[in-house]
Amino acid sequence: MARITARAGAEKELLAVLQDLLLPSRGEEGCLSYELFHNQDDPLEFVTSEQWRDQAAADAHLASPHVATAIARAGELLGQPPLIHRFTQVE
Repeated sequence: MARITARAGAEKELLAVLQDLLLPSRGEEGCLSYELFHNQDDPLEFVTSEQWRDQAAADAHLASPHVATAIARAGELLGQPPLIHRFTQVE
């Protein structure tokens, strides 16, 4: 999961950047799910929930051209660096 915070006034622009990641990420080898959420109580906050087949698939995603493009586009739109958390599903 990644928590991404927009700079005040840049919410719509950041949303567009994050939406542009959805289809290419979902089409990657090893992507089990890739979802984007917008916090209803804090319009500056977005969360991605991602499931990858394994760590190699997650690493390949982070090294993909579409992620590099999104990082470059999002730079000045961010209110703080993204917080990335890795979880293991507990049954």
